[in-house]
Amino acid sequence: MSTKGLRLATTRILAAGAAIGVMTMHNSPGGLFPGTFLQLDSAFAQDVDEQVNIRVYRKASPAVVSVNTGSGSGSGSIISRDGLVLTNAHVVQDANRTVTVILSDGRRLPADIVAFGNNGLDLAVLKIRGQSNLPTITFARSGSVQVGQRAFAIGNPFGQFQNTFTVGIVSRIDQQRGLIQTDAAINPGNSGGPLLNSQGELIGVNTAIFTGGSSGGNIGIGFAISVERLQPFLAAVRQGRAARTTQRQRPTAERQRPIPLPLNGRVVNGRLGSGSNVLPVDNSYFDLYTFQGRAGQRIQIDMASPQIDSYLILLSPNGDELAQDDDSGGNQNARLVGTLPVTGTYLVIANSNEGGEAGAYQIRAIAISSGNRRIRLR
Repeated sequence: MSTKGLRLATTRILAAGAAIGVMTMHNSPGGLFPGTFLQLDSAFAQDVDEQVNIRVYRKASPAVVSVNTGSGSGSGSIISRDGLVLTNAHVVQDANRTVTVILSDGRRLPADIVAFGNNGLDLAVLKIRGQSNLPTITFARSGSVQVGQRAFAIGNPFGQFQNTFTVGIVSRIDQQRGLIQTDAAINPGNSGGPLLNSQGELIGVNTAIFTGGSSGGNIGIGFAISVERLQPFLAAVRQGRAARTTQRQRPTAERQRPIPLPLNGRVVNGRLGSGSNVLPVDNSYFDLYTFQGRAGQRIQIDMASPQIDSYLILLSPNGDELAQDDDSGGNQNARLVGTLPVTGTYLVIANSNEGGEAGAYQIRAIAISSGNRRIRLR
């Protein structure tokens, strides 16, 4: 399976641009204003970025709504002129059959829950009553999303700030799970809202974030269900084949506290299932572990189980994703090997590859060696 973490960074284009600017400056008559061309180039680039942001927001925001269930809130996208709204199943799964949808112009309208994603897929469709001429979101073409492209999110964070707009990039694409990872700020309440490309087209439905603490705020790791998974679901809705009730696991009332994971090779026994944390993005169970690591320390983490397909995720002390793995340990067991970049408290997520998988597992970590050489975890 493809890894779950990837960020692109390039400095060659910036270096080349700087070199061109310097050359242009030296060729200017008399060289009276050193640096002028570089400043103009920077201002032009900023202006272009701003224009893209404005265009995307103006195009998409009229079709983005807030969803109020009475006990919670989320976001959604209008996908038909007669009022079909695409959102997350976890936003409305505890509601009665009717919710309130708040349009971008402030109107509050009743909507009925008409369908849920099958097999725990975190999608749902609502139908706003009595409408025929609503603005709609445009869908991007399947297969068009690329790692490194800009990504835009619109939603109702914390249920208080309707149609908030944030910008980032596509950090990773997980083809197997049909997920897009982004560093665009996504917070509670953004769930169900659109992730957009530079043309204002929907490329995914924002559905979950990873947080490193108890605050529940964004740390730059957000997930969206990709457009490739949306189309089959919407086809089933229109044909009347979609589920009328959700099969999603219900999260625990509070996230379980991380368990200390010693770097001495001692085996820790765990079990994923009822009572575990639930990852909304794919309805999978997970447990959290922490360990104290040093910069340059080489470590190995193994997760093994005869009952579930093990999946490991490692976050750095500042919340950045360092590595993820599915089957490197053989026989559906997961393994991470690498050298730690900084000193601090690392977070390990012991996860299952498929939603709803339950069973016992063992996890262990060992410090192999230490040194100054640093490599990427894999």
